[in-house]
Amino acid sequence: MFGLGTPELIVILGIAVLVFGGKKLPEIGSGLGKAISSFKNGINDIEEGGKKIMDDVPGVKEVSEIKEKVDAVKDIGKIIK
Repeated sequence: MFGLGTPELIVILGIAVLVFGGKKLPEIGSGLGKAISSFKNGINDIEEGGKKIMDDVPGVKEVSEIKEKVDAVKDIGKIIK
């Protein structure tokens, strides 16, 4: 994990307890967890929106179907060799 071992993590946790206090750490952890979750949800929403936009563009489905067929033929070519 980023080259950090157990002793380094213990020192970082000790410094965090000294700086923020024992009562604030759970609140900070909860806020950080909510922020990460919100960020992941935002990324997923953007990806889904992009897929919806691509489905609305004429010809995208046809091109993706042709690409899948070409990839399948390439896979068959690799097997035959």
